[in-house]
Amino acid sequence: MAWAQSTPDRRPYFFLSYAHTPAGGSGDDPDHWVHVLFSDLCDDIMALTDLPAGTPAGFMDRELRAGEGWPEKLSENLATCRVFVPLFSPRYFASESCGREWFAFNERILRAPAAGSGAVPAIVPALWTHVDAAQVPDSVRHIHVDHAAFGDRYAANGIYGLMKLKRFRDEYEETVLGLAQRIVRVADESPLPSSRPRPYESTPSAFRPRGEGPRRIHLTVAAPTRHALPEHRDPRPYGEDAQDWNPYHAASARPLASLAEELIRSLDYRVTVSSFDDEEIADETLDKTGRAPMPEILLIDRWALTDEERQRRLAAFDANARPWVSAIVPWNRADIQCHGEEGRKLAADLERTLPSILDRGRRTDCRVAVNGVPTLKAFTDVLPAVVAHATRQYLKHSGVTPPSTPSPPRLPGPDGLSYPEAVPDGGGET
Repeated sequence: MAWAQSTPDRRPYFFLSYAHTPAGGSGDDPDHWVHVLFSDLCDDIMALTDLPAGTPAGFMDRELRAGEGWPEKLSENLATCRVFVPLFSPRYFASESCGREWFAFNERILRAPAAGSGAVPAIVPALWTHVDAAQVPDSVRHIHVDHAAFGDRYAANGIYGLMKLKRFRDEYEETVLGLAQRIVRVADESPLPSSRPRPYESTPSAFRPRGEGPRRIHLTVAAPTRHALPEHRDPRPYGEDAQDWNPYHAASARPLASLAEELIRSLDYRVTVSSFDDEEIADETLDKTGRAPMPEILLIDRWALTDEERQRRLAAFDANARPWVSAIVPWNRADIQCHGEEGRKLAADLERTLPSILDRGRRTDCRVAVNGVPTLKAFTDVLPAVVAHATRQYLKHSGVTPPSTPSPPRLPGPDGLSYPEAVPDGGGET
């Protein structure tokens, strides 16, 4: 009997994400030691796996910075590499480009069809230099980093410190081998499917700008439960609570609110979530709940309008909605009950119920959010834009003054002058 053999996985094992060090006047490559680490990791992974000769074990952008098409190449590898390896350092979390890479890879994890309540653990951080806990953004804190497993010197000095001191050479090699083993184990035990490349230039950063305080946003879900549906409505997208609503259930096992919460958190926001039916919102005010005002996004299922009382309360919500309240209307194009005469009636009911919020949404660059989001990919694409718009409107209309970004500390240079500690480079820094 002949056994069918699966196609071997020849994708690179890891994507090395690091913050580029600004070049000095010596002409030397400031990221030479990062490339040494990359080469050593690739050598160990080749020894630990059956990758054939000529197949790249990993990816880093060292050769791309001066070439054309580097954003596309970067996006392609973020969409295909099996494990994401960020090199933690203070400069890493100040880098917009590193934040974009983190967001793009983390979004791929959240989109994975097999992902249930927990995400695929395909992010394996490494400590490049010592990082204080206060320097780690909220969007990163959910990733477990076991510094102790590699020893006290690694935790105190990072890989860079072990490399630079010859007496730590053995510890460096042991640390790199342990990191390579972890990469291979994660790639093999929790395989992450490839995805379509996300356009790099439109990818938001997962790290808030330096000096900006905590950002907050509230997510409200307006959807029926499985027990409160019209008799003919397909119950598969629904659960025991409105927050169980999953209109793209064929593409993901996760409720939409849960996925949205994690995606917003990966933009370095603190997120709260509630069901619209549980909110005690009076007709004349949106602050009856006692929540402090903050940007808000309403996730609404058009089928929520089949309940007359909910429709009345949504109309009152719209009449009093602050400018920083935005809406997203998921509308699965694969759901046949979302089309035809009934679909058109529900769409018309929504227009009558939320005229102000929908009109405001159509006057933005993310109007697809209120016109009906047809797929899970379209939802994850538009969500960051809606978050950014709601935040801008909140800062504009609420009277809250955005915190000023402090100037970076200035360090003495060899010529006696002082220079900024870090100069962001939006195009070349990664």
